[in-house]
Amino acid sequence: MKPLLITDCDEVLLHMARHFGTWLGEEHAIDFKLAHGDMATSMTRRDGTPLAREEMWTYLAGFFPAEMGRQTLVPHAAESIAALAEIADIVILTNLQDHCRPARTAQLESFGIVHRVETNQGGKGTRVASLVAEFGNPVTVFVDDLAVHLDSCATHAPHVHRLHMVSEPDLAPHVPPAPAAHARIDDWRLAKDWIAARFAAAVPASA
Repeated sequence: MKPLLITDCDEVLLHMARHFGTWLGEEHAIDFKLAHGDMATSMTRRDGTPLAREEMWTYLAGFFPAEMGRQTLVPHAAESIAALAEIADIVILTNLQDHCRPARTAQLESFGIVHRVETNQGGKGTRVASLVAEFGNPVTVFVDDLAVHLDSCATHAPHVHRLHMVSEPDLAPHVPPAPAAHARIDDWRLAKDWIAARFAAAVPASA
């Protein structure tokens, strides 16, 4: 049985926030402070009118999937995924609405990342647990940029190794390591080695 890698996409495999911010400025006259930890409060209208938190979801829905072509590949992500695919099964678990799945799949394939894509809404822990069970409960690594999903994984799939990665260099220094993660690595070259070592050891994470 192969080990299993379950990885997020935005700010792990593909840059998103920087391109989302550019689009907000160009199309909606909204400034986006990449270094701010809260997506909603990172947005400021140039005319000074306040932005409701609910509007954040409207703009995200406008970006996905229509503006996904703006996104760029994280350095070393494709090569690292290709190397890990030689020893493991890989699933990309992305928090997008289900109708975005074909576009996300095609987008990743355009960068040479051709693996199963699953969309999800809300915490990812239960979906991680179901994927692990589907693949026969192999040794598994889960990679995400958001602490909330790593915490959800720790709750629902505690024997999965959890790696915190924030691949956007302008954002990473402002994001503290996720408490529920076993490690924080923001460079795919180092992350690949860490993941491969977990697979080689063939030991589940301690709960």
